[in-house]
Amino acid sequence: MINLFEYQNKVVADDIDLESLDLFLDEIWVNREVNSWYNEKGESKAIETQRFIQTLHKTNELKSNKYVGVVQFEGHTINLLPKVFYKQGKEYSKDEVGQMQNHILWWLSYCRKIKFPSYQTTLGDVKSDFFEVLIYLFAKYTRKLLATSIYQNYEEQSSELNHIKGRLNTNEYIRQNLSKGNWHKLNCSYDAFVMDNKFNRIIKYVANLLFTVTQNSDNKKYLREILFFLDEVSDEQATASQCATISFNPVFEEFTTVRDYCQLFLSNAISFSYKNELKLFAFLLPMEYVFEDFIFGFIEKELEEITAKAQVSDKYLDTKNTFNLKPDLLIKTGTKNYIADTKYKIVYTDESDPKKGISQTDLYQMLAYAIRFKVDEIILFYPNTINNYQEKIAHLTIEDEWGDGKKIDIHAYQIPFLSNEVMSMAFKGNVELETLFSGLRNELITELSNSLM
Repeated sequence: MINLFEYQNKVVADDIDLESLDLFLDEIWVNREVNSWYNEKGESKAIETQRFIQTLHKTNELKSNKYVGVVQFEGHTINLLPKVFYKQGKEYSKDEVGQMQNHILWWLSYCRKIKFPSYQTTLGDVKSDFFEVLIYLFAKYTRKLLATSIYQNYEEQSSELNHIKGRLNTNEYIRQNLSKGNWHKLNCSYDAFVMDNKFNRIIKYVANLLFTVTQNSDNKKYLREILFFLDEVSDEQATASQCATISFNPVFEEFTTVRDYCQLFLSNAISFSYKNELKLFAFLLPMEYVFEDFIFGFIEKELEEITAKAQVSDKYLDTKNTFNLKPDLLIKTGTKNYIADTKYKIVYTDESDPKKGISQTDLYQMLAYAIRFKVDEIILFYPNTINNYQEKIAHLTIEDEWGDGKKIDIHAYQIPFLSNEVMSMAFKGNVELETLFSGLRNELITELSNSLM
């Protein structure tokens, strides 16, 4: 197993064919348009070479870029981990990697655009592979649900009957029955309450897909049982867009979580046969997008007194509406309006640095937001790291000489995004994520409330 942290460490990979790995990751990169965030973040479709992992062929080393997740390739598992957990020279135990995966799952549970099921559960003994953890959550929940209830739905069926049911397919009846002397057989279309429906076919496709890549015995057991329950369901390829069209009545409301898991896998994972021999798999998320979506989802769910709107894009920098402005968040409280922007960057403590770790480019961007949205207070949110947490980083004031000396205040905060306490704990599979991160949740509520109110 290889652990790579975004833009941080390099790992020698002498036993991996780097050229083949490049081809595999290039294939994923070419198909990245299925995920909306690439366009939102300005990823250029003209670039055809993958940007997930740097393959340094001269030294046979691997280095991660800005994505987190997992790549399974020719029997190797490559964990791509958030840079906020990185300590130079440190060797990470399975317990520590497991707690990093728990953090990622907790962050995703608040995300809104990355569809992640709200159902929280214990994680068994799966602790070293982010993708195996996701499979475990899906397989355990789905298997338990199918053991008590199989989803059935009305779907249109067509068949030859001895009596009219639904509607008679006149053209088919004349061409296939009447013309051949089978006038007593009626070609009809009708709605039937069936188990072999679109949603169950999606579940079966995802379960088969995951069964081919999981190495965990519990996961294989649960997935095998899911496939047993759905044995009579047709085998059919599924897509994430199909998941988005499915809704449930109150009787089958519990299946919403299963649908969300299926959509998560089908939106963010790619699997295909390579050289007709190996099954390869990748599940990758851009971390800066996760941080932004997490902050918005957390404010929306946990801070009722604050109203947040994400990615408002009705303003332009120029009069010809060429350069669109899209701040991460517009915040409204009882007395103030803010623009808040998330910056997934590591801020280093340096008392001699008058810029306090804030880049000049970020400052120009915030100034443009303030002018065009007519807001005089800007907030920048940076994540804390395993090495550093200093709460308020800086308070800068910009005076607009063209606007009669109007002042724009920019506040920069490092917020509690990870928990050192959780990282120091031994991994326990019988603890729910909600319980594990209760302390971090309360700390984040306090810090966000103080910065925004």
